[in-house]
Amino acid sequence: MTLGTVYRAVALYGTASKQLSFDVYRGERLVAAPAHIRQPNTSLSQRAFIETTVTSLALDGNAFWLVTRDSSGKVLNLDVLDSTRVNIEKDTDGGITGYRSGTEFYRPDRIRHLRLTRVPGQDRALGPIQAAQLELRGAIDTRDYASNWFKDSGVPNGVLKSDQALTLESAKQFREAWEESRGGKHGTAVLGQGLDYKPVFLDPKSAQWLESQRFSTTQVARLFGIPAALLLADVEGTSQTYSNISQSWTEFARFGLTAYISEIEDAFSALVPGTGIVRANYEGLLRADTTTRYLAHQVALTSGFLTPNEVRAIEGLPPLTGGDVLSAGSAPAPTSDTPEVTS
Repeated sequence: MTLGTVYRAVALYGTASKQLSFDVYRGERLVAAPAHIRQPNTSLSQRAFIETTVTSLALDGNAFWLVTRDSSGKVLNLDVLDSTRVNIEKDTDGGITGYRSGTEFYRPDRIRHLRLTRVPGQDRALGPIQAAQLELRGAIDTRDYASNWFKDSGVPNGVLKSDQALTLESAKQFREAWEESRGGKHGTAVLGQGLDYKPVFLDPKSAQWLESQRFSTTQVARLFGIPAALLLADVEGTSQTYSNISQSWTEFARFGLTAYISEIEDAFSALVPGTGIVRANYEGLLRADTTTRYLAHQVALTSGFLTPNEVRAIEGLPPLTGGDVLSAGSAPAPTSDTPEVTS
């Protein structure tokens, strides 16, 4: 997380996950969600709980929920454990006997283990950081080398040059005299005996190894499955427009975020009584801009597969009298007690 690009990638997944809501279905029918789905942890909001889980998956590839139930088996609370402190204990036959977190031991039925990338034969899953440690270490080395360049690189700030032959002893004396005269940093320098000072300039692009850092940013974006534009990184040879950035966001949600959210959906579903299934609602995350939505509504209305009131419900507007009839023309006029909405 000390790498800015990694922090940004993890924060992006956390921010995106917080914009999702979770609904419970029995078959195709939407039903009321149990309390432990609406607020899994009594001390955290649902959004904070989801963000903590996704962050654990992004950083470690694993997340562990501690399930607290009452005497009847009803789920009362879910806690996200520190995955780096959880050890999986097994018997001689390879079966999981429990989970140990610090000094606490929990039976298998008390833990829900969420995994990002499963590897056959491995109890713990792989996350981006565990899968590509060498690449990330290289990015850290580049960052540290660039930040320490002027202090530790050995490159001098400038050169004292003379048009006269200098002995080793006289060169040493001139250097010491120069450094002593510059002790105040901004004092007036006095040169003599044919001495001339030539500063050594290194342009910021070279000094900060910007090309290498740009490459590292692209590598991190690829590793976490995030379009470079969402990491605020430019990719050489491409142009960023509103259209392709919007498309990148959609691709991120479908092929990146889904890997995290599907684990949460399955873990929630296992804790819902009966045959209930939990599904994440991506509508808020993928909601199109106003112009795009209105054009889509126009197509739906003129094609006759949505009624005006169904369109208004999508936009959070009150229904109109007569607005439940499919039509290929304009929407019915508003009633006298409903203000007309124009765009």
